[in-house]
Amino acid sequence: MTTTSPGAATDTTTEDADRALKERHRTMWAWGDYPRVASELIAELGPVAVEAADIAAGRRVLDAAAGSGNATLPAAAAGATVVACDLTPELLAAGRREADRRGLAIEWVEADVEALPFPDADFDVVISVVGAMFAPHHQQTADELLRVCRPGGRVAMINWARQGLIGQLFATMAPYTAPPPAGAQPPALWGDEDHVRGLFAGRVRDLRFERRTVAYPAVFRTATDLRDYYKTYYGPTIAAYRALAGDPRRTADLDRDVAAFLARNDRRTDGSATGVWEAEYVIVTATKS
Repeated sequence: MTTTSPGAATDTTTEDADRALKERHRTMWAWGDYPRVASELIAELGPVAVEAADIAAGRRVLDAAAGSGNATLPAAAAGATVVACDLTPELLAAGRREADRRGLAIEWVEADVEALPFPDADFDVVISVVGAMFAPHHQQTADELLRVCRPGGRVAMINWARQGLIGQLFATMAPYTAPPPAGAQPPALWGDEDHVRGLFAGRVRDLRFERRTVAYPAVFRTATDLRDYYKTYYGPTIAAYRALAGDPRRTADLDRDVAAFLARNDRRTDGSATGVWEAEYVIVTATKS
């Protein structure tokens, strides 16, 4: 008779849960229109990351969890040799179309940031713009970002601040979503400086943090307008609502809570017809030891 140890059964259960979670992530980011969100709300973050990482011609660059290429495209435009990877092929396809339109040569690779398919020390620069932070296992993610960067190379990330607009949007939606499997960590921790120091400890020098905000365009008249934009185009918000399908009361509660949260964060002060929203983010830069 063949037996399985309790530890082996637990490991298998955890691995199955992780695979299921990543499949949900892959699907979630394909919902809606994330390329639209990236270009309409946070287009400036890509060039900010390129500048922070000091990307220039002749550098070999990895954009990890690149999405549709928010940072990939400006990095290639700066003359670097760029590889973009992401878990969601639909986002890569959108990035590839835009790169072709601009005449930029970029390699697009479907890959998990927690298990990058590249050799050690393969890149001069590794960047990620509000991408790698969504992988569930933070230490594993940090290890991979550092592994593929050469000694003396640069790592640069842009992460949503934990107490900023997007970090708190996720906190607002959290009571309406299923808890993550054991071992998975919330994305907002990447906006915490002490957390990031712990992830990179002993393997980088000149680790720096800078906080900035990105202002949304003045096109949303009310908090409800911005909420409905997220409901239509932003995968994580769409996922939260889909999880409540068939429960109109809970859906109405989520509608109310998200709109109220956004209303509290509307910074208009002059009677303007459109709202003012700013999303705080953290620029993380380091040199690999």
